[in-house]
Amino acid sequence: MYACICHAVHENEVRACITAGAHTEEAIGEACDAGTSCGTCHERLVDMIESYFTDSVPAVA
Repeated sequence: MYACICHAVHENEVRACITAGAHTEEAIGEACDAGTSCGTCHERLVDMIESYFTDSVPAVA
């Protein structure tokens, strides 16, 4: 599924950018152009960043 339709960037590409260290909307845009056009996908990008940290960072007891 596309994360950014304007630049035809798939969710997998955005996830790879996040895994590689792009932890802000701006950093994702620099890495793969997602979110650098109309802005409709910004909420989706933020959700993907938050999911990355929720799913990959162990909870502190």
